[in-house]
Amino acid sequence: MMTKGEQSIAFEQSPFLMGSASVVGQKEGEGPLGKKFDYICEDKENMFGADSWEAAESNMQRLACRLALEKTGMHPEEIRYLFAGDLLRQGIATSMGVEGLQIPLFGLFGACSTSGEALALGAMTVAAGYAENIIAVTSSHFGSAEKEFRFPLGYASQRPLSASWTVTGSGAFLVGTQKSHVRISGVTIGKIVDYGLKDSQNMGACMAPAACDTILANLRDFGREPEEYDHIITGDLGYVGQSILFDLMRKKRKNIDSIHLDCGKLIYDQQTQDTHAGGSGCGCAAVTLSSYILPKIEKGEWKRILFIPTGALMSTVSYNEGESVPGIAHAIVLEHC
Repeated sequence: MMTKGEQSIAFEQSPFLMGSASVVGQKEGEGPLGKKFDYICEDKENMFGADSWEAAESNMQRLACRLALEKTGMHPEEIRYLFAGDLLRQGIATSMGVEGLQIPLFGLFGACSTSGEALALGAMTVAAGYAENIIAVTSSHFGSAEKEFRFPLGYASQRPLSASWTVTGSGAFLVGTQKSHVRISGVTIGKIVDYGLKDSQNMGACMAPAACDTILANLRDFGREPEEYDHIITGDLGYVGQSILFDLMRKKRKNIDSIHLDCGKLIYDQQTQDTHAGGSGCGCAAVTLSSYILPKIEKGEWKRILFIPTGALMSTVSYNEGESVPGIAHAIVLEHC
């Protein structure tokens, strides 16, 4: 490995993204990417065979990991470490979901940026020679997230137009030394960026400054211009956050309008699915990466992309105490090979 600039690492021997799997709820299955997911829950309540939303999320993680293993022909005992996280208190969806796999676990929390954090740490571990294979997995569930962070669903509160819809989904990724058509050539680890915003229903605005900061750090550290990427793809900014990101980038004399995509915009049809600002949640970037982004890189349609899951680092405690919502974003450089 070789450090680049202040926040990045370039891998001299790149780890490979060997396979992945995406598990989603019914609403996600009805969206623009519906036919691309590996598993879509048929239950309207998205219970995944469980008795609670939290247990359903655990089942999603377990299923995503097992599907990713099956697709690559590997077994749990061949995986050295598991990097995983979710949005719930103490990461209970993860700890209860992956217990049966019996893989040494690093439990992570980066809010909706957790898939980027997991992939970055996993890639660093493989590139450094501490593991031959790892799994990175994250999840979110609309029901459990609303229950945790906002209002009980039965309360029937009105959602503002700036609010995003938490994706019910889990994405799992196998990263290792076995060559594939997608390599992780570098990472840029984000810093916490806090503009003092307190509106937890407008997470796109809270996360956009962090996305801008990490994109600029990546371009600076690697000595690149935006057009050297086929696409720069953020995780959860949605329509509101994307607009703010464009403004912030222009102030830094960098224009990414023509090459930017956002997973929160890709996963739902804003006009027909009533998702307001778009999608969010740990599962949003993860399932979009697995179902939509990786196939394009594998086929060579995209040669190099910058994948940047974004997170709003809030909790029920910080919200109730009137604190602001800091943002963070981690960038993964993915290349066709």
